[in-house]
This record gives sequence, C-alpha cells and structure tokens, in this order.
Amino acid sequence: MVLALLFAGAAAVASSGGGAPEGARTPAADSADAGFARDMSVHHQQAVEMSFIVRDRTKDADVRRLAYDIANTQANQRGMMLGWLERWGLPKVAPDQQPMAWMGMPGQGDGHGGDGHGAKAPLMPGMATEEQLAELGSASGRDAEVLYLRLMTAHHQGGVHMAEGCVERCGDEVQRKLAQGMVDAQESEIALMADLLRQRGAKD
Repeated sequence: MVLALLFAGAAAVASSGGGAPEGARTPAADSADAGFARDMSVHHQQAVEMSFIVRDRTKDADVRRLAYDIANTQANQRGMMLGWLERWGLPKVAPDQQPMAWMGMPGQGDGHGGDGHGAKAPLMPGMATEEQLAELGSASGRDAEVLYLRLMTAHHQGGVHMAEGCVERCGDEVQRKLAQGMVDAQESEIALMADLLRQRGAKD
C-alpha cells in the first residue's frame, strides 16, 4: 500500500512537469539536462527498491524511518525528472547512450539491467549489483541493516557525484537547484548512516 502511494505521488508530480519553467529552452536529447534526468531516475529507482527491501527485513525504527524518507523523497524526485523529459518531448530511455556519457564518463563495472538484447548495461557509480540486491533480500535484522546502510552509503556517494555533475553542466536552472538539493540532502544522510553503522559496531 505504501509503495503504491509513493509511486502514485511520483506519477502525479511527473504529470505536472515537476516545476520545469514554461517556455524554457528545450534541451537536446544528448544534453546534460536530459542525461541527468534519465540516469538519476534509474539511480533513484534502485534506492527506492532497496529501501522497501530493508523495510521488510528489519524492525529497527531508525533504519525503517530512514528507508521511508529515502523512498519517499527519491520517488517524488524521480517523478519530477520523468515529468521534465515528457514536457521536453525527450525519451525517458536512451539505449543508444551509455550511462554517464553526459558527464564524459561512461558507466563503470559489469552490468545491472540490460539493453533488451541480452547485453548488460554498465553500472552507474554507487549502483548495487543484482547479487547485492539478492543478498539484501535474504538478510534480516542487524545483517540487513548493516548491508543496507553500506549499500545506500555507496549509492548516495554515486548520486552526489552525478548531482554535482548536473550542477556544473545542466543548463536548466530548476534542474540545477534540484541537483544541489540532492547533494545537500544525500551528504547529510551519508553522515547519518555512518552514525547508524557505528551504533551497530560496523564500519561504513
């Protein structure tokens, strides 16, 4: 029920265009604006997925609260970015473009996901692998909490790197402001997760 409500809210934000300015210059399909919106939407989707996995694997109030906050925030931001792409008349998926190409650095590592032809697309910075997601889904209690906090810390670090790239490269002022907000919020959550890991006798 909560997951359905979150994605319903994200869809409502997307349909409204997420605050993109009327009459603004439409970015090119290979621009930083479009690349950031597409890549960060995928990045956010995984954060939401991990957060709902850990919600069902622990009863710890602090971790569940953090997971809910991350899922709620990132589902809504994802809706905004998909809404911008729709308003700009640009595709939400660009299989011919490598992740992070708009930053001059294609995705790294072995694949997560694919291109529809059996080939796996490179991972973006901070993205968990399918094996790590499966491990999180099979863990419980403290083990699930520690794994989630470690995976989400790396995920946020990758997200901050990408958002900083948009702050530097994106032409849309509204999008740059959202990206800076992501940097600030995720850096704060990284510090919080380090504290939660220390409380559990684990290193970040």
